[in-house]
Amino acid sequence: MRARIYQPARNVMQSGTAKTKAWVLDFAPAEARDIDPLMGWTSSGDTQTQVRLSFDSCESAVAYAKENGISYSVAQPNKRQPNVRARGYGENFSTDRRFAWTH
Repeated sequence: MRARIYQPARNVMQSGTAKTKAWVLDFAPAEARDIDPLMGWTSSGDTQTQVRLSFDSCESAVAYAKENGISYSVAQPNKRQPNVRARGYGENFSTDRRFAWTH
């Protein structure tokens, strides 16, 4: 049973960083998915892929995996620089605008 430890990326539809601080341990699928011939749905007999464990830090996730004899791989996150404008959104409505309102 192989597991992957990672820090989830933020949703593409949000600019905040909510739910990206925790570390997640996901299990890799042990068998391939099958397609049901009648309905066309995909199914699998592997229930470990439904398990997702959350941890406060990478060290605690690694400690859990070692304690339970789970082989794991750690994926380090790619951090992005925050995109912060000098005066922000409020500058659009300020009375001392430097440029004319064009739209």
